[in-house]
Amino acid sequence: MQKKISSALVSVFYKDGLEPLIKTLAAQNVTIYSTGGTQKFIEGLGIKCVPVESLTSYPSILGGRVKTLHPSVFGGILGRRDNAQDLQEMTQYHIPEIDLVIVDLYPFEETLQQTTEEKLIIEKIDVGGPSMIRAAAKNFKDVVVIADKNDYAVLEEILKSQNGTTTLEQRKSFAGKAFEVAMNYDIAISNYFNEAVFHPLKNKSIMRYGENPHQQGSFYGDLNEVFTKLNGKELSYNNLVDADGAVQLINEFANEKDAVFAIFKHSNVCGISIRKTLKAAWDAALAGDPESAFGGVIITNKNIDKETAEAINSIFFEVLIAPAFDEDALQILKTKKNRILLQIKNQKSKIKNQYKSVLNGTLVQNTDEGNFTEWEEVGGRATTEEERKELTFANLVCKHLKSNAIALIKDMQLVGKGCGQTSRVDALRHAIEKAKQFNFDLKGAVLASDAFFPFNDCVQIAHAAGISAFIQPGGSIRDKDSIQYCVENNLAMVMTKMRHFRH
Repeated sequence: MQKKISSALVSVFYKDGLEPLIKTLAAQNVTIYSTGGTQKFIEGLGIKCVPVESLTSYPSILGGRVKTLHPSVFGGILGRRDNAQDLQEMTQYHIPEIDLVIVDLYPFEETLQQTTEEKLIIEKIDVGGPSMIRAAAKNFKDVVVIADKNDYAVLEEILKSQNGTTTLEQRKSFAGKAFEVAMNYDIAISNYFNEAVFHPLKNKSIMRYGENPHQQGSFYGDLNEVFTKLNGKELSYNNLVDADGAVQLINEFANEKDAVFAIFKHSNVCGISIRKTLKAAWDAALAGDPESAFGGVIITNKNIDKETAEAINSIFFEVLIAPAFDEDALQILKTKKNRILLQIKNQKSKIKNQYKSVLNGTLVQNTDEGNFTEWEEVGGRATTEEERKELTFANLVCKHLKSNAIALIKDMQLVGKGCGQTSRVDALRHAIEKAKQFNFDLKGAVLASDAFFPFNDCVQIAHAAGISAFIQPGGSIRDKDSIQYCVENNLAMVMTKMRHFRH
């Protein structure tokens, strides 16, 4: 169903790219209503413009806070052209039909980047603009809404090619875009009031596909705020999932003086170590599980040097993330044109909330920060200084494994892990088998569990494998069973009172 545009309401903050569209509307004898600076801009083009005040009989009041919030404006936008009652009331109250609404919004996010003064920020919360956008989008059967300056040229072409008319399909498409603009605007404001810096539903970009080739995938966000891309193909959906996990993990070591290298695969850390030199950290991380490292995402807290680059270059990996790269290291790593090299801009993440879509809604939670809230020695002996260091490390590594999770650490290196298992015993058995597969001696190793031991079976199995110190949150009604076993066998155990499930 085609509709001819006879009238338009134009009220924008930025005038970039608006002139050609305004001239096209004027050439097609469209009555243009406008406000304030936009009105002056249009009149400056030599085009007649009707001030909104002539509809409302009110000037802009309250310092510009109220200009368009009036029945004569919203009635003209929301009036249904096929509804006799609406048309009768519009005639009765002298409300003209408005066929096109062109509105952009006060630059709220731009203002956040320029100032921290609350008064200035609050005044950049648009009220009338989102209201007009929503009203026009709601009435898309009769009204065209343009809420993005990138669509000015699109509409201009439509009006020229279709003799000043639009189709229902075109109006509905513009309405969908307009609701997205309004949604992202509200999210930005909500994040400001909730002191959140990030939300996924903004700055949409289309990916090649989703988790699998038959699934569509999109990313909402600005990766340029996080990384500088130095080489490689476009990041895939799965690359981003693993890169997110890798960045979350390396953030745990933002203050670590020694080199940390980690390998991420399918949302789990499969290799990690801390060493005095970067090359040694890479060698130890890779040795933890060289099979799983194939095709993974790797990350470090130190600058990539030539020696390390030569070692890394010998295996296939998808993504390498580092705070910087030496020039000779870059030359080596760029020999594979599809290899993605990312320079992280800020190792300390600003992400405060995490989001997951479930059923017909979205789960939101605070980011899991911290390592433990208590350090309660409950075993048969106190932990040694070296064990305390390794248990602290083990607990952080375990935090970044899918539940049920077990991490085995020896000499500040992940030597075995079990993750994503439906029982904690299975996770432990898997971790021990992984360690044996790559010939690690577990005598004197430490173990971290992401949740409590409901029975003493895990402690018994681990002890038999050579493990002598444990860290776990506690909280089971049968904690005493595991504690008693440790007491009887002179094993160290620490309870943290902080669970780290990762579903």
